[in-house]
Amino acid sequence: MSIPLILFFSSLCSIIVMIGRKLLALDKGQVFEEVNTSFEVPFIKEVKDVTIHSIKKHGYAGLVTTLRWYFRGTNFVNNKYDNIKTKIENRKRARNENGEKKEISKFLKVIIEYKHKIRKIKHRIRNEESL
Repeated sequence: MSIPLILFFSSLCSIIVMIGRKLLALDKGQVFEEVNTSFEVPFIKEVKDVTIHSIKKHGYAGLVTTLRWYFRGTNFVNNKYDNIKTKIENRKRARNENGEKKEISKFLKVIIEYKHKIRKIKHRIRNEESL
């Protein structure tokens, strides 16, 4: 909030200084001559051609920079992803080498036991059907 106020008051002071200098010059008797500047407008077709040419030029430059940033960004992200992935794999290997094994939850143990029981039952049924 303070920056816009500072800018406003500094521009206001500079305007006051410029007007004050003009008033002092008028009091001393200096007269400013008005200068007529002729503003020639070129043909509309020339303006159109120059505008289209500059738009194409800047459009191609913008496209090239956008593509460069895209490829550099994707390359950067892929490199960082690979680095993080290798770090995680190294940590997993280090844990496995240390002898730390993950404990299987009781629910998964029960499910594994049921699967083994079901396989045994299926195997018995197949043996009885084949006889």
